[in-house]
Amino acid sequence: MTFVVGLTGGIGSGKSTVADLFVARGARLVDTDAIAHALTAAGGAAMPALRAAFGDDIATADGALDRARMRARVFADPAERSRLEAILHPLIRAESRRQVDAGDAPYVVLAVPLLIESGDWSQRCDRVLVVDCPPEVQRARVMARSGLAADEVDRIIAAQATRAQRLAAADDVIDNTGGLQALNERVDALHRHYLGLASARPA
Repeated sequence: MTFVVGLTGGIGSGKSTVADLFVARGARLVDTDAIAHALTAAGGAAMPALRAAFGDDIATADGALDRARMRARVFADPAERSRLEAILHPLIRAESRRQVDAGDAPYVVLAVPLLIESGDWSQRCDRVLVVDCPPEVQRARVMARSGLAADEVDRIIAAQATRAQRLAAADDVIDNTGGLQALNERVDALHRHYLGLASARPA
């Protein structure tokens, strides 16, 4: 059985940076966001079901999911969000399971932005690692990288688990309010910890 570290955190917390640092140390990354993008790209496996459920106007001219249009729909209507998740989540779970079990690495980092919010993800992980920073830092980072207005970012943050809920579910926490040196030191320590846990697991 592969040793799995579930990586999560709120939008703008720095999950991708942390994931890259673990990969640089030899971990293998399974990224559910990347899986979702592949499923909803032109020709992606989810697109026929999405077009059937939501109509052809949720697709771009080349046949990929129009993310801005879909995001507006699901944030305006929880029922639409549920319909979207009912289509995407089983496909994402199946593909992530396949990727976790494929290949060879000391351990796998399973990056799931909504790990706390969505179903049984945490039960599939040996450890839950939360990348943490204050909401005002999240907001500033997301606005800087995406151009979204503050109220749009706040709506996204409000739709996710609270900071307290994520921290309560965490086995390990990385505070990502400092600089890259502090981040590297924390990742180094956790990498050694995970290597030890993975090697101690019975084959």
